[in-house]
Amino acid sequence: MSDTANAPAKTSWWKGMKAEWKKIIWPSPNTLAKESAAVVIITVILGLLIKFVDLGVEQILSWILK
Repeated sequence: MSDTANAPAKTSWWKGMKAEWKKIIWPSPNTLAKESAAVVIITVILGLLIKFVDLGVEQILSWILK
């Protein structure tokens, strides 16, 4: 059973959203730039790693199947 009698009064959805929006801690432009650069660099490195693994597997499979 739920305790609806003891539940706090509901506020409007918009007021709740505005209250949550004020709690957000936005990163500084410097932090945002550093984190974005890190994401791009890691993405490129992982993409290259996957590409080289794919090429290696392709070569091994073509050697086995010949």
